[in-house]
Amino acid sequence: MCGALIMPSMAMLLGRMLLSAIFIQAGLSKLLNVGGTIAYFESLGMLLPSVVIWLVIALEVLGGLAILLGYRIRIAAGLLCLFTILAAIIGHSAWNDLIHFQAFMKDLAIAGGLIYVAANGAGLLAFDARRD
Repeated sequence: MCGALIMPSMAMLLGRMLLSAIFIQAGLSKLLNVGGTIAYFESLGMLLPSVVIWLVIALEVLGGLAILLGYRIRIAAGLLCLFTILAAIIGHSAWNDLIHFQAFMKDLAIAGGLIYVAANGAGLLAFDARRD
């Protein structure tokens, strides 16, 4: 019985670790190159890029950490899912370019994983499990 609970929870933890890594890394990367990221946002025609950058960094880093730790994971996964879909549409809409199309599809796959996390929660090895 115990093994039946531990193995799925360990798999969910591993999945959270892998899923969170892309957001934490992306947020920290933006933090280390704020000027370059603002310039990229401007090239996309984004409004108020010098404000948006800080919202994006906060969402990626804090949301990624929430997924990793399993803290308020359903909210974090929902917000990151919406963000990822928007990022796919805004940043990878040049579908005639194979690289952009593949990046768009990867973003959709990540959003799908986040929907799954939001629906199923964090598992037993998470802060959310301690709150229930």
